[in-house]
Parts: sequence; C-alpha cells; structure tokens
Amino acid sequence: MKEAHKLLAIKIVHTLIWLFFVVIIFYVLYSGVTGKVNTLTWVSIGLVFAEGIVLLLFKMYCPLTVLARNYSDSEKDNFDIFLPNWLAKYNKLIFTTLFIIGLILVLVREFLS
Repeated sequence: MKEAHKLLAIKIVHTLIWLFFVVIIFYVLYSGVTGKVNTLTWVSIGLVFAEGIVLLLFKMYCPLTVLARNYSDSEKDNFDIFLPNWLAKYNKLIFTTLFIIGLILVLVREFLS
C-alpha cells in the first residue's frame, strides 16, 4: 500500500474513533445535565479514562498520530484526522472540559442528591 493510502486509512480510522469518543463524552454530559445516569454512563466514563491513560502513555499523543507521523511531515494539527485545523488543535482542551463538566454533574447527581 502506498504511503498516501496508509495515511488516508489512518485518517479515516482516527476520525471514526474521535467521533465515537465525542459521542460518549456528550453522553456523559447529557447524563449529568438530565440526571439520567445509567450503566452506559459509567461505561462511557470508564472508556474516556482509558483513553486518557493511553494518551498519557504516548506523551499526550494519540497512537494513531504517532503512526501517521511515519507517512507525513506536515506540521498541521489535522494532518492525521479529518477535522478543521482549529478543532484538531484545541480538541483535547474542548472535549476534556466538556467531559469534566459532565463528570462533575454525574457525580453530584449520584452522590450528593
């Protein structure tokens, strides 16, 4: 497979995984806002924590970003994913903030009400 095709495959997979995590982060936020906390909420929280551990192990880079580096020398933040550059640049800040808000709401609803 050509390098361009490998990079394209990584970008597609990376984008799909990113979308999955965005959905579960918004689900945690939704659960916290509405008080509809269930098993899926806790599974979602666990998955986000697992993702955080993976990012820590890879020095705050997604393993797919590390892999994609082999096929591109681009300096853009979105070289490895189908997102606008500004979103790729601030992705961790935006979605970590949303997750923390959702997590706090879930914890308050479950343990303080």
